[in-house]
Amino acid sequence: MASATQTRDRPAGSRPKTTLSRTYMTIEELCADLGISRSTYYDWRTKKKSPPSIKLPNGELRIRRIDYELWLETLAESAA
Repeated sequence: MASATQTRDRPAGSRPKTTLSRTYMTIEELCADLGISRSTYYDWRTKKKSPPSIKLPNGELRIRRIDYELWLETLAESAA
């Protein structure tokens, strides 16, 4: 639970960074979770076989954790 000091220091309506970091995954986090290389991820992305990603204004990619989990479920269903 956030203390009164932490709440006052954050602008109204902003979320703590830990919430955002759990909501979105970096490419490095996804690759580590799957045990694949970055080049494998980008190969899958080119072939439209990766989970959907979001391109940030700075050019970096992020994957919503919910999209990643749903993507994994579809892989499990197609393998069954």
